[in-house]
Amino acid sequence: MTSIDSVQLEQVIVHKIGNPTRGEALKLSANPLTLNDEIVKGLLTKYFLGPFNEHEQFQFTHISDLDLNEVYHYTTRLFDNPKNFVEQSALLAQFLFNKSTHAKVKEGELYVVRFSNVPFGVEYTDAIGIFKSETKETFLKVFPHGENWEVIAEDGIDINKLDKGCLIFKQNRKNGYVVCVVDNTNKQQDAQYWVKDFLQVTRSANSYHYTDAALGMCKLFISNELSEKFDVNKSDQIDMLNRSMDYFKTKDEFKFTEFAEEVLHHPEVIESFTQYKQSYETAKQVSIENAFDIHLSAVKKQERVFKSILKLDKNFHVYIHGRKDLIEKGYDEKTGKHFYKLYFDEEA
Repeated sequence: MTSIDSVQLEQVIVHKIGNPTRGEALKLSANPLTLNDEIVKGLLTKYFLGPFNEHEQFQFTHISDLDLNEVYHYTTRLFDNPKNFVEQSALLAQFLFNKSTHAKVKEGELYVVRFSNVPFGVEYTDAIGIFKSETKETFLKVFPHGENWEVIAEDGIDINKLDKGCLIFKQNRKNGYVVCVVDNTNKQQDAQYWVKDFLQVTRSANSYHYTDAALGMCKLFISNELSEKFDVNKSDQIDMLNRSMDYFKTKDEFKFTEFAEEVLHHPEVIESFTQYKQSYETAKQVSIENAFDIHLSAVKKQERVFKSILKLDKNFHVYIHGRKDLIEKGYDEKTGKHFYKLYFDEEA
């Protein structure tokens, strides 16, 4: 998350959350932290908010009644009456403790935080943060001892590596608030207790979501599905990946039919892509509209994983950025090896 210099930490409380199936306890704090050190407050703000992508938004859900979503319910009480901060934070801790029964869930510290002056688009708003640290790092501490220096090892938290987090903006309360989520541990399907069991959130259907999902779908189709169903070589796949990314970078709006014709070209490939979209949406539990505004932040995020590298054994890596017509593939019977010819004007 960017532009957090304006953010104020109003209250922070820490509770210890164990895994009840291993006999680990829930230990609740009686009072919030005393935050008189401005350096510590700044480090905590960076630790809590730095990892979030404010464009990737979620919202609380419930199968029958939104107010029955526990985190939504307790958060609403916090927004409405900050004087109940300690009480509501304890209820959040108890609820997370009850959901921490999977064998891979680690013991850790739960932080519940009240923020003010948090950037939200062109405005500023209040927010509630819920964070959990599970991973400890070993640090060396150097300190003076008489005329010498001594070194000891201490375990602590790396402020650049937030394990789990949830930032709830005081916006769109009726529809489950605007929520951002971080989960950098327990990403296996069977251990996603943070998102599925504790928070119970779903992705918001907006242009960022559609752009991110559509690019992810295109990458998987071209990298995997295309080579299984059609006779294409690696350079053809890279060329198609490049054309896909160019489409999203140069267009303001995604149109499924237009994209298919400009990028995929061949009717049989377009038909396969149309069928793949349906199976992808079912498997990933996402919905991708056939037309939507393209979100540039999602394009920049996906661009990092769109690899245009042609790997030839362990000897050569060829970066292909365009002009497929200047690449020629062949087979040399004398050496019994495949080859590529690359045509260019000058060597840089």
